[in-house]
Amino acid sequence: MPYKSLPIAIALTALTWTVPASATDIVTSIKPLELLVKAVAGESVSVSTLIPPGSSPHNYSMKPSQRQALAQADVVFWVGPDMETFLGRLLKGKEFHEKSVAFLDSDDLDTTEEDHADHGHQHEEHDHHDHTENLNLHEHDHGEGEDPHIWVDPMLALKMATDIRQALARFDSLNQSELDANLARFEADLRASEQSIRASFSGLANVSLFAYHDAFTRYAEHYGLSLEGTLTLNPELSPGARHIANVQNKLQAATHPCLLTEPQFNRQWWRSITEGIDVTFSTWDPLATEIASTPSGYVEFQQSVAEAVLACLPEQAQHQGN
Repeated sequence: MPYKSLPIAIALTALTWTVPASATDIVTSIKPLELLVKAVAGESVSVSTLIPPGSSPHNYSMKPSQRQALAQADVVFWVGPDMETFLGRLLKGKEFHEKSVAFLDSDDLDTTEEDHADHGHQHEEHDHHDHTENLNLHEHDHGEGEDPHIWVDPMLALKMATDIRQALARFDSLNQSELDANLARFEADLRASEQSIRASFSGLANVSLFAYHDAFTRYAEHYGLSLEGTLTLNPELSPGARHIANVQNKLQAATHPCLLTEPQFNRQWWRSITEGIDVTFSTWDPLATEIASTPSGYVEFQQSVAEAVLACLPEQAQHQGN
């Protein structure tokens, strides 16, 4: 999908908050957004991420201390209710309406209910089926609608960084010229990395890539990689027997099939699906868990994904347990 067709949106109201004169306190939902903030703001801001290493935004529940951190933040960056389902009701409510920035918005979310009921009840967010039906984890299906894993596409990430710069420029504690210089440097580094990565993929023409779930889809589309299938459309639900059989048939028929797994999900589950099939494996991390939180972190994240893909080349591929 061409990146220009993606409806990335920052609500205009999110850009009208009262600007504090003190140091800017920023909260991001996931690590990749933290890396983008650091790319734009450098080390001049305090950034914390809600979802800890090893957890997934698809099934996370906030702790009371994290709820307090959100309340104290000057600005909160998140992907949107189709990704961080646990944040949808809260951040779309009145308390956070003027300081939360979503990169993918949902017009279907009903925010007319009293959002103050969320205080101290963050673990109950998924139980209100009447007003949060679209956010229910058990009904959430990445196989429908817009793919929310937008940050894995480098050019979408560049647009997100531009939106971050626009949001942060409202704070007196941040120097606008420095934000502009940082963004320009990030764009130059990212485009150079993107060209290098694209060139490195030239030998993958005969490799059939498979992914654990559709988090890898936008990356594959951007770089023109052959993504033959995903083990599950929804990481919170076990796929049906028909889908499993279809994936197994594709794996058996593929040329040099390689499965890209993710550390956030159960290793034994995908091993059982591929048992007896000649498949190679490589692990990538869409949440950039091991990437240092520095201004160059996002570019390093892109390179880490490329390295995982290149590990699928026949001369480098590892057969694990089959």
